[in-house]
Amino acid sequence: MSSPNHHPKFSHPAEEEFARILDFYGIEWEYEPRTFPLEWDAEGNITEAFAPDFYLTQQDLYVELTTLRPQLSTHKNRKLRRMHELYPEIKIKLLKRREVRDLMVKYGLVQEAERIQGTQAQEK
Repeated sequence: MSSPNHHPKFSHPAEEEFARILDFYGIEWEYEPRTFPLEWDAEGNITEAFAPDFYLTQQDLYVELTTLRPQLSTHKNRKLRRMHELYPEIKIKLLKRREVRDLMVKYGLVQEAERIQGTQAQEK
């Protein structure tokens, strides 16, 4: 488990808040610990890969947070389908933008939840 003083550089505020919730409840986690190859070219070079945001070690579960606007999430959903095809033994949960916001609000992170609404949502 990462300690609050030693958090990695998160790529989005939602990831940092999710880590704070995990820390508060003593849930062990790793940030982007593994990259899964999804596609290869003719020479066998990896052309597409996926690195889920969190790995919950005690649950043997990967968690991917998405704050993408729904119409932009097609690419991420395709990657998750490909993950299930290639790595059926890997447990992965996608938390969509609304679920991430609801989780933050539930745990009193109202201001943080507001940061991932509307046009400020992650678009990568």
